[in-house]
Amino acid sequence: MTLRLPIYLDYNATTPVDPRVLEAMLPYLRDKFGNAASRTHSFGWTAADAVTKAREQIADLIGADPKEIVFTSGASESDNIALKGCMERYADKGDHLITASTEHKAVLDTAEYLQKIGLKVTILPVDNFGQVHPDQVEAAITPRTVLISVMLANNETGVLHPVKEIGEVAEKHGVIFHCDATQAVGKLPVDVKDMHIHLLSMSGHKIYGPKGVGVLYARSRNPRVRPTPVIHGGGHEQGMRSGTLNVPGIVGMGMACELCRKEMKEEIPRVRNLRDRLEKGILSALDEVYVNGHPVDRLPTTTNISFKYVEGESIMMAMEDVAVSSGSACTSASLAPSYVLHAMNVPEFLAHASIRFSLGRFTTEEEIDYTIGKVIKAVNRLREMSPLFEMAQKGIDIEKIQWKDDRGH
Repeated sequence: MTLRLPIYLDYNATTPVDPRVLEAMLPYLRDKFGNAASRTHSFGWTAADAVTKAREQIADLIGADPKEIVFTSGASESDNIALKGCMERYADKGDHLITASTEHKAVLDTAEYLQKIGLKVTILPVDNFGQVHPDQVEAAITPRTVLISVMLANNETGVLHPVKEIGEVAEKHGVIFHCDATQAVGKLPVDVKDMHIHLLSMSGHKIYGPKGVGVLYARSRNPRVRPTPVIHGGGHEQGMRSGTLNVPGIVGMGMACELCRKEMKEEIPRVRNLRDRLEKGILSALDEVYVNGHPVDRLPTTTNISFKYVEGESIMMAMEDVAVSSGSACTSASLAPSYVLHAMNVPEFLAHASIRFSLGRFTTEEEIDYTIGKVIKAVNRLREMSPLFEMAQKGIDIEKIQWKDDRGH
């Protein structure tokens, strides 16, 4: 196979649309362009039928009922509806939200907003593997707790939280459990009933579907969960999310979910083997290299690696024909070290030296082997230029150095 450059290893940021997904979408961009809310003619009926089919395809992937699928513009909107909508809807029951320090910014920023308007928020710390534990969650619950929001898989490290056990704690105490499963759906088996999840967020563009479409799963019974809407006007989606439905996007997301459901069993071991090949190739050739996160409880698609004595940004610049990330796509414009790694107690000098490699459906062995070579070459060259590496070679412990600024302070 001929190697095509550049190589894409940033699947956690977004995925290419699968050609089969695009093929399913095209008729709804051209001939079948009706509004799914138009009930008086065949154009609307055709669009509505397509949306119904997509609900079934998505529900089948996560073990839900089709009527529990609420379409949104993406996982960030789904997170906002879940948090703001539940805290408003169930205000008579309490005013307390529990979440974790490594959540996506769509959850953390929403929690901060809720705190600003007077609600109480507990942000749980994670351990050095990046996990929050059920006993922590249980200890944080008060009689005023309305909602727990803990993600399934972290977008930067791929670390998995024990979501099923956290869901059991939530149900034991009669608290609603929301899970941002954006990075996990389609990459691992997810069953909302088995995992005791009451609200779940997911997005089309993380699973080879189009951008601009997402889903909020909202449990219909035991318990029935109905967040108040964030967007009003028309009462679409059972009153939880108004607005004309993005029929082509919804069709694409439905097909993307169907493909994941059918192909996941073969896809998981294939991608995990490629990830392990990447890690082994890098770690066997370079010293002072560390994989961040849990060694087992993580996505098969993701590895976050720190290269001591080298800036992550410098590594990315040195291998411009390989697309990787130095943090989550939503925050990578910042030069500050990853808040996720900081929460995991990764030293700042290693957090600055981290690279996220995220693999996917179209990643090949040839691409992985090429990337291994590029990483090794880049890190060795950058370390040769690094005064910190030179000091370490002389036996100086750079972690104990007391630095002074140019004024002698």
